[in-house]
Amino acid sequence: MSVNITFLGGTGTVTGSKYLVEHAGQRLLVDCGLFQGYKQLRLRNWSPLPVAPLDIQAVILTHAHLDHSGYLPLLARQGFRGRVHATAATCDLCAILLPDSGHLQEEDAAFLNRHGMSKHSPALPLYSKRDALMSLDLLHAETLGHTFSPIPGWKATFSSAGHILGAASVLLEVAGRRILFSGDLGRPDDLLMNPPDAPPNADTVLIESTYGNREHPHENVLAELGPALKKVSARGGVAVVPVFAVGRAQALLHAIALLKQRGDIPHSLPVFLDSPMAVHTTELMQRHPGAHRLDAQALKAMKHVATMVETPEQSKALSKRHGPMVILSASCMATGGRVLHHLAHYLPDHRNMVVLTGYQAPGTRGATLANGGATLRIHGQEVSVQAEVVQLESSSAHADASQLMGWLRRMKKKPDQVYVVHGEPEAADALRQQIDHGLGWRAMVPEHNSTWPT
Repeated sequence: MSVNITFLGGTGTVTGSKYLVEHAGQRLLVDCGLFQGYKQLRLRNWSPLPVAPLDIQAVILTHAHLDHSGYLPLLARQGFRGRVHATAATCDLCAILLPDSGHLQEEDAAFLNRHGMSKHSPALPLYSKRDALMSLDLLHAETLGHTFSPIPGWKATFSSAGHILGAASVLLEVAGRRILFSGDLGRPDDLLMNPPDAPPNADTVLIESTYGNREHPHENVLAELGPALKKVSARGGVAVVPVFAVGRAQALLHAIALLKQRGDIPHSLPVFLDSPMAVHTTELMQRHPGAHRLDAQALKAMKHVATMVETPEQSKALSKRHGPMVILSASCMATGGRVLHHLAHYLPDHRNMVVLTGYQAPGTRGATLANGGATLRIHGQEVSVQAEVVQLESSSAHADASQLMGWLRRMKKKPDQVYVVHGEPEAADALRQQIDHGLGWRAMVPEHNSTWPT
């Protein structure tokens, strides 16, 4: 019998990654992500999967970012009872990210209900914090390089993908077929994370394409971030820096610590990390010292370069402070979280600055800012954008087009088929063409909900 993959997400978009592998009546889901960005994408989160969660035997997570793990609480609430296999660091991060996701959804629904701003009565969260906490019981930690059996007769092996703490590629072996899922691949020259491992040989490869049509600049994040923070500091402004709580926040803290050590920005410039998730993730890095580049001294400097803000009261108190200062807060694409309150407060003042630190998915508030929007809709209100908006081009934790191709070239054997996923249409097709023309490999971009053989 054939082994098939159904692409339930991560196609035509960088969000919602879900890949259903089926053979002989057995089903395994690789990644279990939320759709984010455009409303038509977010609405997919509310539509039932084409397979009953109870009929899925196991889940494998490549990493903890919500576009790869954030649907798990809903899957569990709908009846999934199998194991969720992930690296130890991914399990630790999910314990932070998933309950926070449920909490934010409950908060957003409550806000809409208080202000009568929803078409639904009442507005409901996709899932609750309780749902998320219950789903954590399904997590099962696996060791990098160690082969495990998610379903009897099936084998899987994690290898390091760089990108963020715990991120992995996964080789799935079933019915004589070897299927490699790249997950999100990091950069070989990343400031924070180790480079991705070389890929093993496989018959079928699914490769991400977030930056499939772009190259990162040669300058590093220090060369971009330093002048921006020095500029806003000199004019007494506030720099609001939307960050991913996992990965980006720690990379930016490390960069700021280095900039202060070098004297590129004032040592006295106050920095605040306003995200409980990011605070806990920063502490978590000390528990997984082999999974990143930082030694004990660098970890200590990163932790002490900022004031850690955890409670809502501490967060609200920041608005009473005067600049100069830097506020790092989630989320990176300004889709939710405390950063929205800071943007609403600081965007109308031309002395201030918003520093965008990575890819901004179409349909997000971050994309609106990156594209020069004159206003930004926050909590039902249009906020005037007077602050300077700076887009960092060098801070992404994703491999660029050349680095993706370099990773594929490290395979010692040509695969039968490559599926290009996790990219906007233009980026995915650009990478497909590079694989086709540059390597001579058969590559295609699958459509949403399509099923293809391995």
